[in-house]
Amino acid sequence: MSRTRTTLTLAAAAAAGALSLAPVAADAAPLPLAGSTTVTPAGHAFKATLSGKATLKAGSVTVTCTVSVSTGAVPAAPGNQNASGPVSSPISPPTYSSCTSSIPGVTPTVTTSGAWSVSMQNGSPVTATMTVPTGGLVVHTTGLAVCTVTAAPSGPAGVAGSWTNGAPPSLTFVNASVPVTVTGGFGCPTSATSSTFNAVYKVADTTDPAQQITVGP
Repeated sequence: MSRTRTTLTLAAAAAAGALSLAPVAADAAPLPLAGSTTVTPAGHAFKATLSGKATLKAGSVTVTCTVSVSTGAVPAAPGNQNASGPVSSPISPPTYSSCTSSIPGVTPTVTTSGAWSVSMQNGSPVTATMTVPTGGLVVHTTGLAVCTVTAAPSGPAGVAGSWTNGAPPSLTFVNASVPVTVTGGFGCPTSATSSTFNAVYKVADTTDPAQQITVGP
């Protein structure tokens, strides 16, 4: 490797904040690009409805909700296709109700706001990322412990999940990490900086209920 190539390599690494002293092979292969993604039917509206329960766990406290709904639409063509990456759709802030806390005598209320979205990347499995806007989800508890849990406190946060085509298709989150801040007094997990989110949503095509929202190449 020439001195010029070495200097450029180190300079690029330093600019990224990740300077490495490991040698860089001259014939190192670049990282593979994301594959193509197509979401159909183009332009169709959809509704995602919670199946079972959703849980948000911060520290030793778990909030469980049994009702959650969000709506959105597949982008119109050609926006429903991406030759080298995911397809993103704006969604309404999911609503959460019928919620309980793992702490007896504590009642949680979940509020959501802002510009939420979900993106799909075709693959095996199909990956999904739900983006929570800054402060877009807040859990407030009353009773024996008065706490406030704010998700994505410092900026938008991506919540990793997966998509399964079917009739109906499903959007699943398993122990997905979400950054949070927690404030409050006794009984509040104020040291928690992240939470885990679990939920399964069934997705229905509301433009034409006879069709299914499908993610493919």
